[in-house]
Formats: sequence, structure tokens, C-alpha cells
Amino acid sequence: MRVAAPAAVVAIVLVYHRDLLRSLGVLDRLSGKWFVLAVAAEAASILAFASSRRRLLQVSGRPPSRRAMAGITCAASAVSMSLPFAGTGLATVYSYRQFRRRGIDSATTGWTLAVSGIFSTSSLALLLVAGAIAGGETVGAAVGFAGAAVYLVPGAAVLLAVRYGRVRGALSRLVLRAARGVRRLPHREASRARLDSFPARLEGFLDRIASIRLPPRDYAAVFGLAVVNWAADCGALALAIVATGQPVPWHGLLLAYGAGAAVGSTGLTPGGFGLVELAVAAALTAGGLSGSGALAAVLAYRMVNFWLVILIGWIIMLVLGDRPGASAGREAVGTARTGSR
Repeated sequence: MRVAAPAAVVAIVLVYHRDLLRSLGVLDRLSGKWFVLAVAAEAASILAFASSRRRLLQVSGRPPSRRAMAGITCAASAVSMSLPFAGTGLATVYSYRQFRRRGIDSATTGWTLAVSGIFSTSSLALLLVAGAIAGGETVGAAVGFAGAAVYLVPGAAVLLAVRYGRVRGALSRLVLRAARGVRRLPHREASRARLDSFPARLEGFLDRIASIRLPPRDYAAVFGLAVVNWAADCGALALAIVATGQPVPWHGLLLAYGAGAAVGSTGLTPGGFGLVELAVAAALTAGGLSGSGALAAVLAYRMVNFWLVILIGWIIMLVLGDRPGASAGREAVGTARTGSR
């Protein structure tokens, strides 16, 4: 993990050593107007994702304000992008704790995070499949469907399982068997008391999730906002290309964006640092841009999509007064692990 980010930087230098100085020259002539529009598109992406989660949290009857949701979403994104491998998990924990601090029960919070993740993944898959079809890449479309299934099926299966008695019973027995194994280990009295009450708490948690209902139109709205989230982020990439004075390769834009999303999701480097730049620049070059122009466009996009989000997100986190590693959230984290995807 310590060498992944430096290795990615070295890879960029080796691959684009001839175009690196030229790309910096292109950045020096960056159009301020189009760059500001790219920032606005990224802000719209974050707000869309925040709105989709807030729509789900409305089942609690007391969703956070729009301003609070935007702040939590931006801060969680900063956490996710700041650490390799563990970033996404800590971002989920951070969001969980923020929602719990605002009085939303654990079952609703866990359900919201799970549904939000499923819809986010499926909407990205939809965009990538659309991009593959538009570019005439039938193999890419098939891969997009297969990748979506790998991510979607487990989470969707768990959410559906809690609504059906037999499957839910099997799930409960599996978890309780694991809890009994943990109970045999030496524990302090307080910890043992919590383990003794675990079966009742688990059943109550599953009952609460099974009772959550959201109208179909709200599910459609959440999915639509998830699509807007990814589309606006892709729009930021397109605007960054225009800001560097180049034509947008529309036929390959979604595939280039998908390449960045795929390598960024591996978690090998914080926020896909270095890897996203390589993948998207290579895809844009294949789409018709020059090597220096593609690299300049990607660097401009990552200023908006990566560095600016990290900067603002950590500032917001300091204002909110909560950090993902703080000890105050241990109980919430334990509950999240009980009911998360």
C-alpha cells in the first residue's frame, strides 16, 4: 500500500514522459470559465448523491437537512478518497455515525446505506452499458452487465432475504451461530451481557428492516438521482476536456469515464490516485485526443473530482467535529457490522 501511489506516479511519468511537459503547458492555458463549470458539475454530482440518500432516510420521518446531507456526503467522499483499501469502509462508517447522531435508528441507517450502494452501482453499470452500446462495443456491454451482477446480487439478496421467513431464519441462525462461537471466548462481564442480549437485538433489527416501506415512485427518484450523480461527474470530465481547448470525444467519453471508475474502485491507491489518471488518459487517447491533451484534461478533471473534494471534505469534517477513527463511534460501528451489507 505504501508503494502503490508512488508506483502509479512513476508509471505516469514513464508512459507520458514525452507529453508531460506539454500537458502542463496546456494546463497553463486552461479556460477559467469552463473549469468553473466543471466544478459546478462536480458539485451537482455530490448534491445528487446526497439527495438520493436523504430521500431514503425520509422513511425515518426525520431526515437530515439538505445542507447537512451535502456536508456529510462531501466529508465521506473525502474519507473514501484519502485511504487505500479501507477508505470506502471508513466512509460508510462515518456516514453511519453521522446519521445516528441525528437520531436516525440503526436499522433505517443500515438499510439506507445498503440500498444507496446497490442503486449507485446499478446506475453506474447502466451508464457504462449505454456507453458501450453507443460506441459499438458489444463485448464491453456484456462485461458491464456481468460486473453489475457481481456487485448487485449479494446486497440485493440480503435485503430481500429479510422479507422472507425461511431465508431470514437461515440468515439469523448463521449469525447467531457465529455469535455463540464468540461468546465462548473470555470476555468481561459487560461484554458478556451484550452477547447474551444479542439474539433479541438481532431479531429486532431484522424486524425493523423488514418493516421499512418506500413507495415505488420514491425508489424511482432515488435511482434517477443516482444516475444524475454519475452523469454529472462524467460531465465534469467533459467540461475539463473543453477547458483545455479540445473537442470532447463523445463516442468514447463514457467508456473512458468507466475505465477510471473501474480502476478507482480497486482501492489500490487513495481514490485511485495515479491509476485513474493513467486509465482515463489512455482511453481518451484511444478516443482521438493527443497524449498531452488527454493527460492535461485528466489532470484538470482530477483537480475537481479528487483534490478539491478532499480539501473541502476534510474541512467540513473538522467543522462537524467527528472523525472516522474516534472512539465515540465504537458502539455504532458494532451495530453497523451487525446489519450492513
